[in-house]
Amino acid sequence: QVQLVESGGGLVQPGGSLRLSCTVSRSIDSFYVMGWYRQDPGNQRALVAALSRGGGTNYADSVKGRFTVSRDNAKNMVYLEMNSLKPEDTAVYYCNAQVPDMGTMRSYWGAGTQVTVSS
Repeated sequence: QVQLVESGGGLVQPGGSLRLSCTVSRSIDSFYVMGWYRQDPGNQRALVAALSRGGGTNYADSVKGRFTVSRDNAKNMVYLEMNSLKPEDTAVYYCNAQVPDMGTMRSYWGAGTQVTVSS
């Protein structure tokens, strides 16, 4: 089992910045992909940013150039640096881990952290 705990959410003004953190309960060295998703009321959960074990990244078009995903394997942490925040970035943000397990890929989720961008 893998537990993920997000932190760092909150209320920020448009144009501001936040850094989200995801604490993982065990070593992430073997994790295939670590990612951040978001969901706001009335919409499905959608990918924001993902980072593979090999260092490849994938970002939603709406956040390219503003958000940066990173991982610290030594600390079992994943981060999402969010800059130039917009009201449309308001959502619950979830950390996700894709973990290989005996020939299959398991997906784990955190409980989410609320990000609200408002003046």
